[in-house]
Amino acid sequence: MVEPLSARLVRRFYDEVWNHAEETAAREILAADLSFRGSIGEERVGAEGFIDYMRKIHRAFADYHCRIDHLVAEADSAAARMTFAGLHCGSLWGETPTGHTVTWAGAAFFTVRDGQIATIWVLGDTETLRRQLAGG
Repeated sequence: MVEPLSARLVRRFYDEVWNHAEETAAREILAADLSFRGSIGEERVGAEGFIDYMRKIHRAFADYHCRIDHLVAEADSAAARMTFAGLHCGSLWGETPTGHTVTWAGAAFFTVRDGQIATIWVLGDTETLRRQLAGG
């Protein structure tokens, strides 16, 4: 069975864009009018808006990595259960960098239009993340 385009795009999004910070890939697979809502309270529009957000997260977390734990996809939509992790080396929410690796769970929902990701809505376990950033 051939994997739906939405699933292939989501895999590229996490592997190339998030895990390897490939901005060229972001511009290829994210719609120019992308609507992004992240779990840390950020909303961004367009591929360039998302790239700015990605840079912010990579500054806060060295070796930032997203792992797809489960992916369900249809032709024009997908949902992924995720594990996010990184070494807390920069400020996020005003917290002083801990120098510790933090890990938290989340889920992301995608819609695809004209061969690109058009919307992304991420729900993350920010309470677990906040506790780790606070040293707890």
